Amino acid sequence: MADEDETARYTPADIEPRWQAFWAKDDTFRTPESPGDKRLYLLDMFPYPSGNGLHVGHPLGYTATDILARAKRAQGYDVLHPMGFDAFGLPAEQHAVKTGTHPAKKTAENVAVFRAQLKALGFSYDWSREVNTTDPKYVRWTQWIFLELFKRGLAYQSEVRVNWCPALGTVLANEEVIDGRSERGNHPVERRAIRQWVLKITEYADRLLDGLDDVDWPTSTRTMQQEWIGKSQGAEVAFQADTPDGPQPLLVYTTRPDTLFGATFMVLAPEHPMVQTLTTEAQRAAVEAYVEQAKHKSDVDRQKTKTGVFTGGFAENPVTGTKVPVWIADYVLWGYGTGAIMAVPAHDQRDLEFARTYDLPVVEVVSADGTPSGEIETAVADAGIALNSGKYDGQKTEDMKKAIIADLEAAGQGNGRTQYKLRDWIFSRQRYWGEPIPIYFPVTLSEGVTDPRKGEEGVDFVVDYDGAIAVEADALPVELPELDDYRPGEDPRGVLARVQDWRLFERDGQWFARETNTMPQWAGSCWYYLRYCDPHNDQLAWSEEAASRWLPVDLYVGGAEHAVLHLLYARFWHMVLYDAGYIPKHAPEPFAKLVHQGMLLGEVEIYGYEGADGPVALEFVQETDDGVFVDGRDQSPLTRKALSEADVQKKGSALSWKGTDVPVLAKAFKMSKSRGNVINPDDIIREHGADALRVYEMFMGPLEATKPWNTANIAGVSRFLERAWRLASQAEDVPCDDALEKSTHKCIDKVTGDIEHMRFNTAISAMMVLSSELAKQKPPPKSGVSRLAQLLHPFAPHLGEEMWHLLGHEGSIQRAPWPVADPEKLIDSEVEVPVQVNGKKRGVVHLSPDADEATALAAAKEVPNVAELLEGKTLRKTIWVPGRILNLIVG
Repeated sequence: MADEDETARYTPADIEPRWQAFWAKDDTFRTPESPGDKRLYLLDMFPYPSGNGLHVGHPLGYTATDILARAKRAQGYDVLHPMGFDAFGLPAEQHAVKTGTHPAKKTAENVAVFRAQLKALGFSYDWSREVNTTDPKYVRWTQWIFLELFKRGLAYQSEVRVNWCPALGTVLANEEVIDGRSERGNHPVERRAIRQWVLKITEYADRLLDGLDDVDWPTSTRTMQQEWIGKSQGAEVAFQADTPDGPQPLLVYTTRPDTLFGATFMVLAPEHPMVQTLTTEAQRAAVEAYVEQAKHKSDVDRQKTKTGVFTGGFAENPVTGTKVPVWIADYVLWGYGTGAIMAVPAHDQRDLEFARTYDLPVVEVVSADGTPSGEIETAVADAGIALNSGKYDGQKTEDMKKAIIADLEAAGQGNGRTQYKLRDWIFSRQRYWGEPIPIYFPVTLSEGVTDPRKGEEGVDFVVDYDGAIAVEADALPVELPELDDYRPGEDPRGVLARVQDWRLFERDGQWFARETNTMPQWAGSCWYYLRYCDPHNDQLAWSEEAASRWLPVDLYVGGAEHAVLHLLYARFWHMVLYDAGYIPKHAPEPFAKLVHQGMLLGEVEIYGYEGADGPVALEFVQETDDGVFVDGRDQSPLTRKALSEADVQKKGSALSWKGTDVPVLAKAFKMSKSRGNVINPDDIIREHGADALRVYEMFMGPLEATKPWNTANIAGVSRFLERAWRLASQAEDVPCDDALEKSTHKCIDKVTGDIEHMRFNTAISAMMVLSSELAKQKPPPKSGVSRLAQLLHPFAPHLGEEMWHLLGHEGSIQRAPWPVADPEKLIDSEVEVPVQVNGKKRGVVHLSPDADEATALAAAKEVPNVAELLEGKTLRKTIWVPGRILNLIVG
């Protein structure tokens, strides 16, 4: 017996640091340089190292991949399981501005905290392959990839209307703007045309769509990418607009050219160049005011409301000859399609709402059976039969589409066209903390100026932005200058434009200016999985041999919030590099399989609302625009009160205030600092140990599900781990009895299959059952406990190692071959079958697995409870599910 001391305790605080030190010294998880045929690349979406450190949601996906990594190593696989840090970006820069701490210093501190937390959780990362997007050695190759895009004509400059935030001194994505103000800091945002670097992702639109058929990704994620790319077939149609210079074509794109006869007005984006031409003097003031207002809204905000202004101008519908009014509205976006739409209110809900607001005509031109539907209450976008459409009446939608496109083309009024929602990727940022774009431009000096570094652009020198020059490969990386003042400014050229000594340089008598825009945070995360394959190569971003060895990533695990942008951008870069010959032919896609872990919510909060006279029923509670709760009956103010379980009573699943029938709410919310419900994993590790945290998170439910945290439930997991430890400390060299041996092999089979299919919660349940069965045999057999330790170690690696050591085994449990279930021991010689009488269980019978109905019925009649219920009654029906259930219907 290894240890019979009943006072001994399982002490994670001693065990876990000891095994972490062992793994570091032993280099247990180093990736083999020359892997065999069984290789596996497991990848986590690397974290942004914020100053807040990890919260308990982070380890959810990391634990899942770690379980697979440890199990697969034991099964003979060579595993690449790396980790790194996505460390550029606006949050670090804003923190630096507020605190006066250089972003490089704060980023390094945050990375150190994250790394220590990840190691404390026992993840089996190969830390020798760590990457950091801010490392100059990494920046060098990010810039090299940009230059590959530039050389292939996929990186270009353009004047682009963007969300410009003067206070932050940078362009913001649509998702970062709420009601015309920045999400970070609540600063005013305006739409402004600024010179930007843009990546031509649209050239890969079809490839990006087609490639989704070749990957094992969640259906929801594939659908989101398909919708983001937004491929559609339709027609470009020319309406003839009335202008002071005569008729001019006003182009619209529509996926439903069959509804042209129902187009009763047109809507232009406020930025459309024909707005000024079409606007009459009587409408000019209103139009200009509306255009100015639209400048301060993001594209997302512009979709929320349906407001507009009539230009006073008209255009001719090409199929009806009718003059239709031309409006502007901010829900139409310049840069999407043609920036103009034909409005068909009977068949587009957005157009119908607009038409009703401004009393515009509604004409039905499609119905299910080709007859009028009467009053249009809701727009009908479905296909059907044409009506009110001249010679096309009676045609089915698809037939009419083909016919009207052919007629438009013949008349020179339009043509068939494929359209995409996807737009080229705006790649410039005006902040400091990002990768410098490795481009420079010729500079012409004004007369009498010999050194432009003390001068002003446009006065002392002119930059030829059309003459972009790629930085030479041997001059990479272009590093950020050391700055004491990295605060943003209102100059859209960016912070770096202020650093004249860095920006301007002379070579062979010619002056040049570096690009002052930096790259977005997306840049470093687009290709980090490639660098992991060959992280120390100082001659290449990665070698052909390394890429062939490891690509594609076999499993990528991360949050669903990255379902579109990060994954789409990474796929785009991968395809460009594939076309350039840097990616092996067998890996046209970067990530073969993708899994999104679910969100961990905070602990369930119980709350209700009180007024002056006590609790108020939820049906009367209203929230005003400024976030104040009032009683909907008399508008008196209410207080939202947090309650404990002592304050409420439970009836079934319903909760109410104690002593009343007034319901209260119980809800788990997303973890956030502002809500105060963030759980720090460091606290859980101190109290229960890292293994308990890992096992609890995997036991909470399916990996992909959203789940509320409950610290109290960790105690049950801790008891299971302590029981497993005690089994190892008490085990002896005795054989398992036959029943226990069968149970052990069934558990091996169950856990092995569940790990493969990432059903971690049911694998843990199976191990809990086995641990209880092992504890019944006195003393516990070493052979059974050893196999439990091997199954448990991917989930609770420190405990697995400790159990292996207590059981007298040498070396790391990670290097022990994975246990294999004996198929013969998975077959039951006898099964327990419940017997029901009229649907209620009255007993059980023990039968061979292949017993027939007659045998089962005969055995059931020998069960006393069943025999009593059958006596004197007619057996009307026998329902027999072989090996599962016997139900006797009697009268």
